[in-house]
Amino acid sequence: MPLCFNTAADYLQAAREMAVSGRSTLARLLAEEAADRTPDPGEAARILREFHGPSLRQEN
Repeated sequence: MPLCFNTAADYLQAAREMAVSGRSTLARLLAEEAADRTPDPGEAARILREFHGPSLRQEN
């Protein structure tokens, strides 16, 4: 079954899986997406603290 990302929780779970498998860059990007989809700014900040490092996004 293909993975489906619909919620912040989906992105956060994927970020944690990527972190465990050593894919820290992908984990950070997924965590940033989870934080963006989280309506509570405090919770969004907590998510980003869990996945250290600067933003790796390239905005257009």
